[in-house]
Amino acid sequence: MSPRSNGGSTAIAPGVIWASLPIPSILIDGTNCIVEINPAAEAFLNVSARSLHGLNLSERIAIAAPVDEILARVRSNRAELFVNNVDVGTGERPPVACNLQAAPVNDHPEVVLLLISPRELADRLGRSHGLKSAARSAIGMAEMLAHEIKNPLAGIAGAAQLLAMNLGPADRELTDLIVAETRRIVKLLEQVEQFGNLRPPEQKAVNIHDVLDRARKSAIVGFAAHMQIVEDYDPSLPPTVGDADQLVQVFQNLLKNAAQAAQGPSGDGRGTIRIHTFYDLALRLRRSDGKGRALPLQVEIIDDGPGIPPEIASEIFEPFVSGRENGTGLGLALVSKIVTDHGGWVAVDSVPGRTVFRISLPVAPKTLEID
Repeated sequence: MSPRSNGGSTAIAPGVIWASLPIPSILIDGTNCIVEINPAAEAFLNVSARSLHGLNLSERIAIAAPVDEILARVRSNRAELFVNNVDVGTGERPPVACNLQAAPVNDHPEVVLLLISPRELADRLGRSHGLKSAARSAIGMAEMLAHEIKNPLAGIAGAAQLLAMNLGPADRELTDLIVAETRRIVKLLEQVEQFGNLRPPEQKAVNIHDVLDRARKSAIVGFAAHMQIVEDYDPSLPPTVGDADQLVQVFQNLLKNAAQAAQGPSGDGRGTIRIHTFYDLALRLRRSDGKGRALPLQVEIIDDGPGIPPEIASEIFEPFVSGRENGTGLGLALVSKIVTDHGGWVAVDSVPGRTVFRISLPVAPKTLEID
């Protein structure tokens, strides 16, 4: 009897439920052959369900664990089994650290359901809930500080410039320092003010590649003029939903962050930034109402810099946390706030020589048209 159907009314994997599972899932028969994989598993493994149907699990999917023994124990004990931190991959994609859960299927004693949970998604999603509150923590500060401090600073700078008109060169160095420092503080306050006054995003269909093109053009004539920017796009991506101007701000901030960090192979500051877009169904974000939302549109900003210091890696999206000596620590906090307000998700992976910021966004409803 096929595990997929039992007279029509007791199918093991009802179509709607099976297709909606956000976790990569595989049904395995009594001979350890693959009966079915869901769409999330297709996306994660980068293979089609048809190409795996009927093949032995161990021969087609590389799992760094004694799979046959795990499946045998599940069948004999009629109980689920958990295996943590196991590398899973195929010939089509490199291994990824995952947590495995194997469970028997009711009424089909030889059939086992194998759930594959990529650890990178689980770990990042656990941290993402703190990002929204961390990003909001600077809003009240922005409203209190910006207006109260900016005006007095402008007066100080003006007074220093007037004094400089009647001073000698040596003393003018001091007044120039006063002007330079007040301007730096005003610029910081303007960033804080921008953070606090950001309007809710518009809900329009947005072509993500048009947004990236705007951010890239701004970068190459300014802060990233010395960099090589490589575009690696999936042209078939559907539109996302949100505010194009705010999303441009997100990618300008990420490109600026990458340009400041990238060193290049010779350490001359002429590094490479790669912008990579692709579609991945494996990620679903659970909202506060308990419903899951797919975030299949992926944008990665990749640089070849020294990486994020380990001591701040877990706090990099919080306000006023920066890996640079004179950094304000607001650029990435603003990225987090905007992406979160768009119902998306932001994460980072960083090792020396390669840092990847990944933005995951929803697909726009078909009822929305691109302006």
